[in-house]
Amino acid sequence: MELQALLITFRETLEALLILGIIITFLKRMNHPEYTKYVWLGAGLALVASLGVAFVFQVVLTSFSMMASQIYLKISIMLISSMLLTHMVFWMAKNSRDMKGKLEGKLKTYVTAGSVIGMVIHSFLVILREGVETVFFFVAITGGNIQLALQSWGALAGIVIAAVVSYFFFKGTMRISLKTFFRVTGAMIIVIAAGLLVQGVGMMQDVGIIGSVMPQVYDVTWLLPEHPTDYTQYLRDTGTAPLISGDVGIFFTALLGYAATPSIEEILVYFGYFAVIFLLLWTRKSESSQKKQVDKKTTQVVEDAKVVHSKKVVNV
Repeated sequence: MELQALLITFRETLEALLILGIIITFLKRMNHPEYTKYVWLGAGLALVASLGVAFVFQVVLTSFSMMASQIYLKISIMLISSMLLTHMVFWMAKNSRDMKGKLEGKLKTYVTAGSVIGMVIHSFLVILREGVETVFFFVAITGGNIQLALQSWGALAGIVIAAVVSYFFFKGTMRISLKTFFRVTGAMIIVIAAGLLVQGVGMMQDVGIIGSVMPQVYDVTWLLPEHPTDYTQYLRDTGTAPLISGDVGIFFTALLGYAATPSIEEILVYFGYFAVIFLLLWTRKSESSQKKQVDKKTTQVVEDAKVVHSKKVVNV
């Protein structure tokens, strides 16, 4: 959970700080640094609102777990969160391509109109989006206990690392490819989403919501048990200790959805999920490539028309 929390807060905090950096740099370039304080005001209000969203989520989820069986709540959270995380990664990849241009266009409108309120609201909304995404991620990795993630060293470390990276990035002493960064972290979040999905399927089989054609495809508890309890039970039953500690198994289960004794359905869902993701990415890449070719041909036709027109003018 700590590594997941670190990755999530690092990615979301860095994204928020980069957006703030773009806004403040643009305002300075337009010789309007007096608006900077309103940007920070909007960001501060967004941070408070994000904590409020986390608190509301925690209260609702806690109340629900008291009314119903907690296992069903965890199953629901894992399945829904897996879908939401997957959707968010694809949505962000699609809409972040021209983020800088869109931001500057709106800021220019606010500066021209002298709209302080518009500046505050815009900063508030772009940072609030990162805060709400963080809350969704925390709900997913903790099974509804957001407070656990907020208090973890992983979450704090992620924020500190993101702040340091942002500082050196805007100081010009660090060169990082933002496109590569978001691709890598997006891929890691997809892996976490796959793990949540397969854990949800495993829980549904444990409580009998769904059955299994082959409940146990293989058993590698001797190598890496899922949990320290499994480690102790294996040692008690066989008199031999597994090669790797169950504490390591907890880490891989939380991060990757690892199972020492997976059912055939868990294996199919896990690899089927990645197959669907690959198919969606390949389809989107093909569509993007076709669009670029069409744009290139259109540009060439326009350039040819200009050349023909110029020749006619010269001949006249």
